[in-house]
Amino acid sequence: MSQKTAIIIGAGPAGLTAAYELLEQTDIKPIIYEMSNEIGGISRTVKYKGYRMDIGGHRFFSKSDVVMDWWLQFMPIESVNKQQKITLTYQNKSRDIQAKDEHADPDKEDMVMLVRNRKSRIYFLRKFFDYPITLSKNTLTNLGLIRTYKILISYLYIRAFPIKKEKNLEEFFINRFGNVLYRTFFKSYTEKVWGVPCSEISAEWGAQRIKGFSIAKAIQHIFKRIFNFNSGSLAQKDIETSLIERFLYPKLGPGQLWEEVAERVKAKGGEIHLNTGVRKLFTADGNKITAVEIYNSVTQKIERLEGDFFISTMPIKDLIRGLQANVPSEIGEISEGLGYRDFITVGLLVEKLSLRDVKKGEKLIQDNWIYVQEPDVSLGRIQIFNNWSSSLVQDPSKVWLGLEYFCNESDYLWKMADDEFAKFAIQELEKIGFICQSDVLDSTVIRVPKTYPAYFGTYSEFDRLKLYINDFENLFLVGRNGMHRYNNQDHSMLTAMAAVENIKNGVTDKSAIWEINTEQEYHETKPEANSPAVESNSRYRRKPATELTKQFVSYLFTGGSATVVDVFIFFILIKSGMWYVLALCISSFFGLTTNFLLTRRFVFNVYWANPLAQYGVFAVVAINGFFANLGLLQLLMNELRIDATLARLVSAACIALINFAGHKLYSFSSNLQSSNQLR
Repeated sequence: MSQKTAIIIGAGPAGLTAAYELLEQTDIKPIIYEMSNEIGGISRTVKYKGYRMDIGGHRFFSKSDVVMDWWLQFMPIESVNKQQKITLTYQNKSRDIQAKDEHADPDKEDMVMLVRNRKSRIYFLRKFFDYPITLSKNTLTNLGLIRTYKILISYLYIRAFPIKKEKNLEEFFINRFGNVLYRTFFKSYTEKVWGVPCSEISAEWGAQRIKGFSIAKAIQHIFKRIFNFNSGSLAQKDIETSLIERFLYPKLGPGQLWEEVAERVKAKGGEIHLNTGVRKLFTADGNKITAVEIYNSVTQKIERLEGDFFISTMPIKDLIRGLQANVPSEIGEISEGLGYRDFITVGLLVEKLSLRDVKKGEKLIQDNWIYVQEPDVSLGRIQIFNNWSSSLVQDPSKVWLGLEYFCNESDYLWKMADDEFAKFAIQELEKIGFICQSDVLDSTVIRVPKTYPAYFGTYSEFDRLKLYINDFENLFLVGRNGMHRYNNQDHSMLTAMAAVENIKNGVTDKSAIWEINTEQEYHETKPEANSPAVESNSRYRRKPATELTKQFVSYLFTGGSATVVDVFIFFILIKSGMWYVLALCISSFFGLTTNFLLTRRFVFNVYWANPLAQYGVFAVVAINGFFANLGLLQLLMNELRIDATLARLVSAACIALINFAGHKLYSFSSNLQSSNQLR
């Protein structure tokens, strides 16, 4: 009986993972066909004159135990100090790994996973902002008092009145960050990446990429950092992806790991053919793939090869075009309507940067990459390869950069000659103050088509296309382009592992593969919420709940106006040299009085016969918030080192909810005095 074969299209992370797992778990022989001449797909490492480039930047971390273990079987973690133990904590499990000097010393070995600290920032208004956005002194100072106030009010408003059903990415962002913060930090950059308005992009992109990150998560993360929760974690199961602060990284770039995997696949009997693309897929019996037609771009030879199983990472649009079957016209239209975003990286070697970190003595900013939010340039991100691994840089005295642009193959950027594009990128980098052109030593341009599967075009009908392809029982779609899903590296690997499990167990249902990297909170519905009992019950609750919510939002606006008065007076007094506690007392009195008058008139509209008594009760309720405010102010100023004025603003916002409840029950209750009057 002849050995069964699995034809794998693509030698990226998904394809290589599938091949290796087939060899480890089955007797099936994997044969990989890769149309380019390189291993690793977009996770490859490009080599240029002794320098190395990471296309897109790849942090090696995962919430999956399986993926973490899989990586570490190929490349052990570095030993920073002798006998050092490194704790990995994820999926509610913790274990210590003993780093052995003879196997994991980066000074002696190349096959090493480095432990890297993550630093990414946003460059906006020609200033650096933390990424993700944090409530730090730097952020609040850069934004300014008025913009910060608008962001806070906008966020509180959307929390009170969220968009019920998110129809697009714009609504997804607004629901999580508020309209002002969305337009400040997310709108222009996201549209720069995708080339279309956020209102035309599916909300599912946000569910795939943001992973539940929100302002609330950012605040929670701040306090975890203060008290050193999860400080030793690398995989960090309980921390949102956008907040990961430590990660693993191959010494010679991500392609180093995948090149090693490829060598082991070949050593175990698998085949890898470069410069060989799959053009056609032949079918039989209506629901099976039987063979592929391949084309070698070097020999220009065309062959037809049969197989038992087929694993595809090629773009779905190309797959459908090559499918030799009676493809329904509507399926073809959906496939052709799928969009992609292409990618250009300019490798730039410079003598030095024009920018410096504030910390004295630093010669190089410490970021792994920088998100360029500036609307007056097309540049999207800047990688500093020195900070990923010093081994990527042949001459450590120089700065090795990756300038990243997002475009379409039909755009003017893509059509530029390499020399012209490099000159254009250098001019943009100088324009925003990063370098001087005279410091540029060398450059190279790398173009990567179909890097990002897009969530617009006909994507809203993608499920129909998915159901059609799933009917081919021996065809398995995996990876980013294979599934037209914005997967991370580890997600692509998990889809490949799931496909191998299906093949191994004879399972033709593809659900387990498609469930990987889905945002459960986003996709799941709760049928019981639509039941007649709930529907009926809600009729009695809706009006009081809505009224209370409206009162609270109105209270926030009146309280915000009072806070402006409070903070303004506090600012003036502090600048005059007054002790901040005394300044707080004086400014609080004026703020309290303003708050009382506005809240009584515009929120509750409850007037007591004795206004001084009502003001006294209002003051008693507020005094509790005052002490809480004072304690929080001490924390913000003494522990976080935030400017006194900005700390005052933050602390005032935190007690708004407590004060509202107290004023609702006491200060503006019509039941406390028999002499109350309602006007």
